[in-house]
Amino acid sequence: MLLVLVPVIASAATVYRHVDEQGNVSYSDRPDSGEAVTLSPLTVVPATPDASSSSLSSSPRSSARNSNSPPAAPPFLPYSTFRIASPKDEQTLPTGYAGNVQVELSIEPELRDDHRVRLLVDGQISQSAMHSPVFMVTGLERGEHQLVAELLDADGRVRHRSEPVTLFVQRASVNLPRNPNNPSNSGNAGGSNSASP
Repeated sequence: MLLVLVPVIASAATVYRHVDEQGNVSYSDRPDSGEAVTLSPLTVVPATPDASSSSLSSSPRSSARNSNSPPAAPPFLPYSTFRIASPKDEQTLPTGYAGNVQVELSIEPELRDDHRVRLLVDGQISQSAMHSPVFMVTGLERGEHQLVAELLDADGRVRHRSEPVTLFVQRASVNLPRNPNNPSNSGNAGGSNSASP
């Protein structure tokens, strides 16, 4: 009820008191059959600016001191970009590449001298960590593969991993009659092949 009265009191010095049949009291700015009640002006004491500003400015600092002791260290990762740029996610490597692909990383800013990168293929380390953003992967089997790059610090600890990139590899099946690795072709001199596809 007090909250309802605040705007009324602020805008007018007289309000009207109403009592219903059940004895409930209500107030209104409309006379109707109510009893006029004259209110004295309210005395408003403004807050002290120094006290309010000091309390507002000190509380965040005190809460920050309580929650951040000791001060938080800056994040380890000093790179705005660390991802596999090539091949693209869900790219298909054609048969003519024989399962060989060059993997290029996008690293910004430039890779630090004390950091190394290594490449994982299907969760297994493909090559040792190197100070290089380019890797060559050879002899991938046909099918789907997942590539992930890892960032290592000077102590060899993994500090960051790139988002995985899926690569689909197409390769000629060893069972195709024209494939030189087909065991049925080992006895054919001169490479002639009488087998039908």
